[in-house]
Amino acid sequence: MTSFSESWPIRVYYEDTDHGGVVYYANYLKFMERARSEFLRCAGLELDTIEAEFGVMFAVRQANVSYHAPARFNEMLNVESALVEMRGARIAFKQQIYRQSDGLLLTEGDIQLACISRDGSVSRIPKAVTERLQSHLNQPEESSS
Repeated sequence: MTSFSESWPIRVYYEDTDHGGVVYYANYLKFMERARSEFLRCAGLELDTIEAEFGVMFAVRQANVSYHAPARFNEMLNVESALVEMRGARIAFKQQIYRQSDGLLLTEGDIQLACISRDGSVSRIPKAVTERLQSHLNQPEESSS
C-alpha cells in the first residue's frame, strides 16, 4: 500500500489544557481523531455518509501513544496522519503531532480502527470506501494543510 500523509492544523485552546496551561494527555487523542476525520474528508469520504450508505462505522480498536514534549495554551500544532494499512475490517494510521513554531515532535500514535456494523459486530470495509481511499493514496502528493 502506498502511504499518503495529510496535515491538519490545530490551535491549543484553554479548554484543552490543565491548570498549568499544558495540554491534557487525553486531548492529543481528540486532536488525532479530528485529523483522521479530515483525512477521510480530503479523500472525499464523510463518516456520516459511510454510516448512512453502508451501515458501518469506524471504532478505535487500539491506540498506542508516545508523549515526547508538552504542547501549551495557544500554540499552533500540525497533526500528520498517514494511512499505513487497510485490509479486511482494519484501517491503521500513524499520526504525529508537531509544534508549528519549531517543528518539534510532541506526540505520536499508532491507531488501529475496526470497521463495525451498527450492532457492533465486525464488518469488512465496504469496497467503495477502500477504492476511494486507494484512489486518494495513489494521487501525486501535494502540500496539504
